[in-house]
Amino acid sequence: MRQFVLIGHDIPTEPDFSLDDLAGGAGRLDALCRSITAAFVTSHGIRETVRVHLVAQDELTVTFDGSDLRRLNPDERSTAALVRTALEHRDEAIGALPAEPSPGIEVYRRGFEGTLEELAADGPVVHLHEDGEAVVDVGPDALEDGVFVLSDHHDFTAEEADLLEAVADRRLRLGPELLHADQAITVAHHFLDTDGYERF
Repeated sequence: MRQFVLIGHDIPTEPDFSLDDLAGGAGRLDALCRSITAAFVTSHGIRETVRVHLVAQDELTVTFDGSDLRRLNPDERSTAALVRTALEHRDEAIGALPAEPSPGIEVYRRGFEGTLEELAADGPVVHLHEDGEAVVDVGPDALEDGVFVLSDHHDFTAEEADLLEAVADRRLRLGPELLHADQAITVAHHFLDTDGYERF
């Protein structure tokens, strides 16, 4: 299982946002929707062994599970509609119990730290960062069942960076150029799909 944690610093925690203004009024939810799409969508299919955890303002986490996910299309608007539907059910999440607004989607009342704590036992926590160790020097075996952590258009806050310093097993960079989160997800998938670029 590959997992991606996406931090949305500015995205809404309430469903009262317009699907026609994802870049402005919804706190760059457009970019995060591209990342969700990149994590799951293949040509004519969905990656079933992937989960994405979208952390909204360190307050809520919306989890997408590819094994059950339905109605995810390769466009930002339909993905944002799934996020909005999830937020419409936020009040049904009580304590550690999630709301389940639709197949493959759960909403939890926990922020970044709680999400990382929950996922830390699933596999190595990998902080993707331009100052990290080169992924080709680590190899794919060390990243099996990895939990990859990315930020939105903002840098990680000092508090988030300190948490990652304490929790992350590795800090990795995927290449010589700075990448958007959706691009980084695509590169990470390709690296692991090809056993570190060894198998095609």
